[in-house]
Amino acid sequence: MATDENAPWGRVDDEGTVYVREADGERAVGQYPDATPEEALAYFTRKFTELEGQVALLEQRVRGGAPAKDVAKAVAHLSESITGANAVGDLASLTERLTKLGGTVGELTEKQLEENKAAVAEALVEREALVAEAEALAAADPAKAQWKQVSAQLDALFERWQDHQKNGPRLPKNESNELWKRFRAARTTIETHRKAFFAELDSVHKEVRARKQSLIERAEKLAPQGADGIPEYRRLLDEWKAAGRAGKKLDDALWAKFKEAGDALYAAKAELMAIEDEEYAGNLTEKLALLEEAEKLLKVTDRTAAKETLLGIQRKWDAIGKVPRDHFRAVEDRLRKVETHVRKLDEDHWNRSNPEKQARSEGLASQLESAIAKLEAELAEAKASGDKKKIAEAEEAIAARKVWLGAIGS
Repeated sequence: MATDENAPWGRVDDEGTVYVREADGERAVGQYPDATPEEALAYFTRKFTELEGQVALLEQRVRGGAPAKDVAKAVAHLSESITGANAVGDLASLTERLTKLGGTVGELTEKQLEENKAAVAEALVEREALVAEAEALAAADPAKAQWKQVSAQLDALFERWQDHQKNGPRLPKNESNELWKRFRAARTTIETHRKAFFAELDSVHKEVRARKQSLIERAEKLAPQGADGIPEYRRLLDEWKAAGRAGKKLDDALWAKFKEAGDALYAAKAELMAIEDEEYAGNLTEKLALLEEAEKLLKVTDRTAAKETLLGIQRKWDAIGKVPRDHFRAVEDRLRKVETHVRKLDEDHWNRSNPEKQARSEGLASQLESAIAKLEAELAEAKASGDKKKIAEAEEAIAARKVWLGAIGS
């Protein structure tokens, strides 16, 4: 049989009955058949350990901020379990610990009420922010909206709203309902604007599609004209650019047809140009030979001879006719260079022989010559007197006027 020293909270009598010691004496808690006294006592001691574990767990929940209502319910339940429990251990200490926990319920309730009040206030602000974002989207100009982006933003707002409802604190019914009405109204407005926008866009696309289909038919009718149809096709192209958009996918298909009609015209033009280039190849050979003759004039300074020679070359040039398009600019530029040279010979001659200019030059030259003669006389006097300063001044003035005289003469 277990002794008091080894089991201070209980004992087993000779008949196998297990007792727990309490403040007012012993209380029988049961028997454990076919077991030794030690095993029987250990069994009922484990019952106590289980109760003690439940109390310790509740204490931990309280420290973690468990809801006061749940704590009160757990305290009542455990108190009932401990009172008269068939267990061996310090049941009085468990009762005392539960009493302390019961005393904290009021404090927890007040604290949690304050925390809940603060959480609700914060949640109302967050919910109001969601509504404000939705209302801002609803107030935007539908014509300027990027509807794919707007739809994505609205979906994200709704997901946040649902998460807030699921995981946030419960809001007062009136405020919650009012915020939901505003959010729902904003969603409805956005959806109405979106549907109206795309309905109008569909209508515009239909009109544009009809216009572009008509342009395609008109372009296709130009095919028999070949290259001669290109001017009209360009006018149709201007109309096409002004017609607007019919939706990307459809626009691409319509453009492919319109472009195909134009490609046929430009292909006909390319074929004509190839024929012409072949026909004008001989003309190019003749003009290149003529250019070799013309470019010799770049070294000629006799304007009369140069003009006569160039005139003859120009007559031959015109008589030869067209050259292949790829060579037109190159040969024309070479001839322009020769013509510019000959024209400059003529201009230079005129500048030299211009009577008005010549008269002005002769008058100024006469003045300069008189000034030089006077300065030379002053220089002679200065040299005779040995006045170095006057000598230097006279020489400088004479040199300057001779430079001017030389410039006029040229």
